[in-house]
Amino acid sequence: MNRRAMHPYRTFKAFARAAALPALLALAACGQSGPSPQDAPLAGGAIGGDFTLVDKANKPVRYADFAGKYRVIYFGYTFCPDVCPLDVQNLMRGYHLFAKAHPDLAPQVQPLFVSIDPARDTPARVGEFAGNFGKELIGLTGTEQQAAAAAKAFAVFYQKREGSSPDAYLMDHSRAAYLMDREGRPIALLPVEKDGKSVAAELEKWIR
Repeated sequence: MNRRAMHPYRTFKAFARAAALPALLALAACGQSGPSPQDAPLAGGAIGGDFTLVDKANKPVRYADFAGKYRVIYFGYTFCPDVCPLDVQNLMRGYHLFAKAHPDLAPQVQPLFVSIDPARDTPARVGEFAGNFGKELIGLTGTEQQAAAAAKAFAVFYQKREGSSPDAYLMDHSRAAYLMDREGRPIALLPVEKDGKSVAAELEKWIR
């Protein structure tokens, strides 16, 4: 007599375990939290470093003040006629979309706008500019030396393009929005040149 035929329940259990394995693997895959920080595009890059600037109240603000939070940093200037306002608009739309989907994580992300035109961008002006895009965005400015140090730390290029008068000039500068981790290290560039949805998708990928 076939002894295996005497134990249909054991046979069923073995079949069930085999059948369940793909499902368990699928569940494990679903439980993954996305790409590893080690796989981030800017991981290990020599980008970032402490700086001291001032906010809209002329209060000193250091990069290190936000330790423990993710930081999103965009370098630009308030007199920019087109690119900066569009980029910051996309940046903050993306942040707000992310905040709507993840209200628990959004407060752990600090958006920063850093002026590379401190000669015209006073604390009050930078604060007003940042406030147009959301209360979460902190506008920062400072002296020429402070702005230069911050830009150098983040590998940001900028230079003044002379205009028709001393106050009518443009600033050429790098177009980049950096996403930095909780320790202040670079993760990725946010696609502010696209749209808010693209920015939100990139935040979704890395914010934990």
